[in-house]
Amino acid sequence: MMNHACFDAFALGNHEFDDGDAGLARFLDWMNEGNCGTEVLAANVIPEQGVSPLAQNSANDYFKPYTVKQYGDQQIGIIGIDIANKTMGSSNPDATTQFLNEVETSQKYIDELVSQGIDKIVLLTHYQYTNDVQLAEKLTDVDVIIGGDSHSLLGDFSEVGLKSEGDYPTLRTNLDGDQVCVAQAWEYSQILGELNVSFDENGAVASCSGTPHLLMGQEFKRKDENGKRQLLEGAELEEVIAAINAQPNLTQFDEDVATKATLAVFAEKLDVMKNQEIAQSSELLCYERVPGQQKHNGADGCDTHTNDHGSQVGDLVAQAFLAETKRADVAIQNGGGARANIPQGTFTVAGATKVLPFNNTMVNLTMTGEQVKKVLNQAVDKAYLEFVENSAEGSDGAYPYAAGIRYDVDFNKPAGERVHNVEVKAKGDGTWSKLADDRELVVVTNDYIAGGKDGYLAFGEVSRDADTYENTLKLYTETFIDYVQKLAANGQKIEPVAAEDRSTQTFTPKAK
Repeated sequence: MMNHACFDAFALGNHEFDDGDAGLARFLDWMNEGNCGTEVLAANVIPEQGVSPLAQNSANDYFKPYTVKQYGDQQIGIIGIDIANKTMGSSNPDATTQFLNEVETSQKYIDELVSQGIDKIVLLTHYQYTNDVQLAEKLTDVDVIIGGDSHSLLGDFSEVGLKSEGDYPTLRTNLDGDQVCVAQAWEYSQILGELNVSFDENGAVASCSGTPHLLMGQEFKRKDENGKRQLLEGAELEEVIAAINAQPNLTQFDEDVATKATLAVFAEKLDVMKNQEIAQSSELLCYERVPGQQKHNGADGCDTHTNDHGSQVGDLVAQAFLAETKRADVAIQNGGGARANIPQGTFTVAGATKVLPFNNTMVNLTMTGEQVKKVLNQAVDKAYLEFVENSAEGSDGAYPYAAGIRYDVDFNKPAGERVHNVEVKAKGDGTWSKLADDRELVVVTNDYIAGGKDGYLAFGEVSRDADTYENTLKLYTETFIDYVQKLAANGQKIEPVAAEDRSTQTFTPKAK
């Protein structure tokens, strides 16, 4: 698909390293089989030469720090920046691959480009919106920052019920006192960002404006009185199209025939599986990362569902892991790993793979109560860093969800103490009780955080001991599918986890 779009430049992000350096090399080989010549950029990523599959001949075998593009008689320098700590702590790059400081690296290559006479500089980053805004203010000679990672919706979409995180573009001033344009295009290609920048004779930004186009197809449906979706026609369709045309942020598009044909080859292989019904859901269950975050704008019907206890889906996934893993006493799952709502009604294999889209396997860890409390606090502290402090070292996806464990979370307490009043009801326990430090538990989780990723450092410590670590090698998506299929076989529907079994019993946000 990327080779149909033919991007000018592509910046690496944390998920590019989910399958290690070798997985990224394989992906880039596939991309390079096309004729686009897409420039892959990562100034602060340094694979070890002769060791990493990404650097068998040189550190620039697959990507380089920057590229210079010629547009008319003007040269534009484009520098790629990946989010360093998150990629090291939340993905699987090879241990020998270095990730350098984002600010220092940006300035180093900006200076190198300026020394070559390039006075129009774009940073292409996977560094989060808040970090991009701060980055703009810390650098000299930067003009434009186009970013990602935080899935930030920018611009005014209030007419269609979406909440944005800032202006499109967001304007800041760099260390030279010149204007910097910061923009981001939300997530999953739902928006196409259009940014128009004018420069003065010195290469500084003279003006900056643009439109984030929310992409809309040609067909529109509405539920009839029986709940079935019907295509709009006639006056109803004309009314919808008129509403779209009245809003510059909404843009209809036609499908690209050639790209659709390429996709069809893969889509046909998945059709049988993805449409297979595996269960029915009694109601809409909403996913989230941190309680009350409302990351998804309420546009999907999930407005207040997650305010008090966080992700309904995250807790359900943990319940599934516990039920389907024979040895486990309790289960813990990171909120960022359960990534989609469960709609009311038919739930399919495709729905399950949207909820759990990665190739993680189930892991059993033998831990003490003290270690369990420690890892829960580590995870919450990691989420706190991004959610409250907007730190590049944080990850809101680290926030923990659990089965057989429940607790209170207070963002006003110091690090290491935010998770408190931890109670347990392991398999075989009749009631909830305070988790004793010396109690031994088998904790089932996914192999991603079991390795210490996303702030779960105590998991990583336990995993290093063969006596306390067991990888079941069963895919976590398969585990979840098995669970909901058993519900269906017993005549049950998917239901929200009962209030008394929710992992986050109370959540206290940071006081303003």
